[in-house]
Order: sequence, then C-alpha cells, then structure tokens
Amino acid sequence: MKNYPHPLVAREGWPFLTAAVLVALALTWLAPCWLAVLAWLVALFILQFFRDPPREIPTQSNAVLCPADGRVIKVEPARDPYLDRDSLKISVFMNVFNVHSQRSPVDGKVEKTWYDRGRFLNAAVDKASIENERNALYLTTASGQAVTCVQIAGLVARRILCYVNAGDTLARGQRYGFIRFGSRVDVYLPVSARACVTIGQKVRATETVLAELQ
Repeated sequence: MKNYPHPLVAREGWPFLTAAVLVALALTWLAPCWLAVLAWLVALFILQFFRDPPREIPTQSNAVLCPADGRVIKVEPARDPYLDRDSLKISVFMNVFNVHSQRSPVDGKVEKTWYDRGRFLNAAVDKASIENERNALYLTTASGQAVTCVQIAGLVARRILCYVNAGDTLARGQRYGFIRFGSRVDVYLPVSARACVTIGQKVRATETVLAELQ
C-alpha cells in the first residue's frame, strides 16, 4: 500500500470532489437538512467513483490481465479493426459504481495509439466498439505478441483520458488511463490465446487474468 504510485482517490476526481464537499458544507449550514443530506450523498458517490485502490499483480508470465473493473460482456472470435487481424476479443463493461482507471494488461511497448471521436451509445451494445468515442493502444510483449486495448466511452461517459504515447513502455498493472462515468474496454488478443473468463463474470482490473498467451 505505501508503495502504491497513485493516490487512493484518482487525481481526475479532485476538482469534482472538492466542489461537491464545498457545496455540501455550505448547504449543511444554510439549507434544510434534507438538501444537505442529498449533497453529502452526491459527494460520497463522487468519492466512490474516483477511488483508485492498489491491486495485487499476478506473476504468471503469459497472463493477460484485466485492464478494468466491471463485467465481461464479450468473449468471442472477432476481427481486430486496428491491426486488421483475426483475434480473440474480450470486452468488459463498467457501470458507474466500478473503479474507472485503466491498467496495462501486459508488460509491453506501446507501438501505436489511435483516437476516434465518435458517438456516445450505450457501451454495452455491439456497435459501441466501432461507433463510440474510443482510444486504442497497440502493445507488443517481449515475445513479440500483439495486444490491442481499447477504451470506449459510453452513454454517460464524455471524457477518455490516456496518458501514454507510442514508444512508451508499460508494466503489467500500470495505470495508463481513465474514463469518466460508465464505459467499456475491449481487448483483442492473438487467436491462439486461451480465455480465462466467461460472459457475465465480474472482474477486477489487474487482479483478474483475462486470458493466457500461448
């Protein structure tokens, strides 16, 4: 815990949390009790949304770690639209009560990034993968295997934040981005990868192994 390189409340949330607490304090002194209680509930919601707890990192060398908290909604063969290859696609949907920071699924080098300004459909629907606002990373592992990790905005999410660029190196479990208020992450893997999760399964960023590379 003491060596965790990020604050337990993500920096992205500090302005929102500060504003909410100041409003709640003001209403506690100046407004009816019910209104103050409502304001404090909003502040608590913002606090839980922007929490960013440390996670245990599995040591299995061929593991692909989950990049986000949420629920698995896709495990299927698919065409990787960024690398134009057949792949195994695993999608994780985040609701507003999940941790929303994204973490690298593998140790690897960022070969390329893409940003597409798209729509804001419900992130759980199929066409969100190709129509919503999204940011993709193409990573290569030390063994040369390619992993594509895509942040996708949702119906409420209006801001994708990504802090890495082509040429950067990521360690598994390293925090690289954040999406505000409900969203999705797609991971495209080599077709030889073996899925370790099933549709409907609840997963945790870094701690859950999504798949194994062969």
